[in-house]
Amino acid sequence: MSSTTAWGTLYGISVGPGDPELITLKGFNLLKQTPVVAFPAGIQGKPGIAERIISQWLSPQQQQLSLHFPYVQDETQLTQAWQQAAQTVASYLQQGEDVAFACEGDVSFYSTFTYLAQTLQQFYPEVTVQAIPGVCSPLAAVASLGIPLTVRNQRLTILPALYQVEQLETVFKQTDVVVLMKVSSVYQQVWAVLKQLGLLEQASLVEWATLPQQKIYHGLSDRPQLQLSYFALMVVQTEGDIGK
Repeated sequence: MSSTTAWGTLYGISVGPGDPELITLKGFNLLKQTPVVAFPAGIQGKPGIAERIISQWLSPQQQQLSLHFPYVQDETQLTQAWQQAAQTVASYLQQGEDVAFACEGDVSFYSTFTYLAQTLQQFYPEVTVQAIPGVCSPLAAVASLGIPLTVRNQRLTILPALYQVEQLETVFKQTDVVVLMKVSSVYQQVWAVLKQLGLLEQASLVEWATLPQQKIYHGLSDRPQLQLSYFALMVVQTEGDIGK
């Protein structure tokens, strides 16, 4: 009789926004004991953020997989990249080896891991996927700012990088706290909307939250133009007094 090797498990491990100490104990323990560790490849041959966060904890015995996910909006290119990554991961899972995918921030929050896991399960429904939660960038940003994200009955809206600037005025009027992800490419347009609504002093920016190069801007009245990194996040408290 022939025996069939049981599939390994794919673990999505949230490794936080940058500070290596912001990974959970559960994520850390799984990362250390899993034989295969995958992560998104960096750009221009440099290590990606997730890889830099975890590199100090990996052993030479662990197989490392650098998976390429292009920074484009073309759906065809993205789908091809997800399928290629899924096949690469599946080749190890099929041999009964567990794979840990290290993901910056939290694996369920605008994460590459979501697409990898969904694509993998589309082709291999028998695969077990387990997500390990962690610290996402809005939580890291407000911790750096020294403010709570929400209090009492405040309503929170988080908008990803692809939000429409023309919709911002409506969002600011209908919610109490707004987080704008990856705001660098539309900063000037956002600044104009904030000025129109009188919200510039209630807006803050955080770049590279929790990392040594972190930058913080409290109030934006005198900053109509800023050269921001890709990892810049804005928090706007539309009520002004967060305690009322």
